[in-house]
Order: sequence, then C-alpha cells, then structure tokens
Amino acid sequence: MFCTRAPVSTRAAWLSLLAAAGLIAACNKSPTPTPGKTPAPAALPSAATATQKPSAAKPVDPKAAATKPAQGARAAAKAAGTAEGAAKPETAAKPGKPSKPPVVAKVGGYAPDFELPGVDGQTLRMSSYKGRVIVLEWFNPDCPFVKNAHTKGPLKDMARKWQAKGVFWIAINSGAKGKQGHGLERNKRAVEEYGLDHPVLLDELGVVGRSYGADHTPHLVVIDGLGKIQYLGALDNLPFGELTEPGAKPTHYVDDAIEAVLRGQAAPVAKTASWGCSVKYAK
Repeated sequence: MFCTRAPVSTRAAWLSLLAAAGLIAACNKSPTPTPGKTPAPAALPSAATATQKPSAAKPVDPKAAATKPAQGARAAAKAAGTAEGAAKPETAAKPGKPSKPPVVAKVGGYAPDFELPGVDGQTLRMSSYKGRVIVLEWFNPDCPFVKNAHTKGPLKDMARKWQAKGVFWIAINSGAKGKQGHGLERNKRAVEEYGLDHPVLLDELGVVGRSYGADHTPHLVVIDGLGKIQYLGALDNLPFGELTEPGAKPTHYVDDAIEAVLRGQAAPVAKTASWGCSVKYAK
C-alpha cells in the first residue's frame, strides 16, 4: 500500500527503506498511477470464460484442400481459354438428309420461277415467258396413265392445239436417277414416241416438282400472263377414259381453265386432286 497510496513527497523516503529491506522489486512491478487518476480494477473473468476450454483446431479435409486449388486452376484456365478448364468446342452436327422444299404454289399466287435443263440441251427459265399463258405438265414417259393420255387420250394433241393460240406448254420430269421414266436418253426417245413439239425439262432433284405440289403424273398447272396460278391439279376426271366418280359429268379441267384464262376470266374449277402414277422423287 505504501507503493501505491503514499504521497509523492514521502514516497522517495519509503522507497529507500524498502530497497534496503529487499522489497523494492515488488514496488517496481506495480503500475505507477497517473497523478489525479485512480486506476481501474482489473476485469474479472466471467463464468463463461473461466470455464471455457480452449477450442481445438478443426482438422483440414484433404479432399476439400485439394479441390480448392484445382477449382482455382480450372477457373484461371477457363478465363484464359486454355487447359482443362477451357470450354470444349461444340460438336459439329452430323449431316442429315436435305429437307424437302415447301410447297409454295397456290391458286391466285405467283408461280415459283425456275430454271431447268431440257432434253434438247437448252436451259429454260420460266420467267422468260412471262406475259404468256403457260401450262406446266408433270411427265413420266413410262407411267401407264401418261402413255394412255398421250396416245389415246386428250394429251395426244392438247398441247399443240393450245400452242397455236399462243399458250406456252412445258413438260417436266421430276423423277430421280434410277427411277421409272428417268434420264436424258429415255426422255429424248419419248419426244419422238409421243410426237411432242414442246420443251421437256429434267428436274432430277425434284425441287421444282415439290414446290408446285406435283404428286402424280400427269399433274398440270395453268398460269396467266401476270404469272399467277389459275389452276392446279388433274387433267380431267377421266383417267383411262373412265370417270373418277361414277355418274359424274365428264369435265376437262385443264381445257376449261385455259379457255377461261385466255378470255381474262377465272377458271371454273381452280383446284382438283390429280390422279396417275406417283412422281418418282429422290428420297
């Protein structure tokens, strides 16, 4: 108590006496108060801190420790666009079958233009004949329906009759390679066999035929001078000279449509379901 509470004036005398008695060390270890201030008592430990055991360090999971640097490495590699974290290139799509062109030909709409090679060695573009009435006939020289129509039926002289009145007639074979009636040489012979004096074009890929919705031979399209389709469908309702519907009135759809268009009128029947052999398109 002499070390902490004695006045300053007398403390020096006491220190000399205590030093002589060997007690000076105890006074030197005590804090020296600042004059005019009472030192705060030392805080006592609470019950919680007094009884709390020091926590042991948690063991480190070796897998987690190994994962963190690996994740960091991958993130860095991904940012740089290299190493194992780099994004994998997209797998190229496997080539598949080419999609079929959609049917775009519609009655009242513009006829799809096309350019095809003819059996005479000349390439024909349909739009070159815009301003004239055009008839498209899907053709297969070995189809029984076509043979009958061209040898005994109305197609024997129909094209020639209308061409004399300014109509431009085009036959198109959309058969694929190896199919019935396909090929340049076969169609050249057909021109002679059937006495054709109008162009016969080859559409081996079937793009033109499909765009016009041609599904049978014969299938016919009548186009007016403005390039708009006025008729799509069957030649008539008399395949092989027999009515498609018993008791129905014989109707020559194509003849009637051409006649009406030449007069500047709409076809009396604008669309029908064609009959005949299926067009032998490439698969």
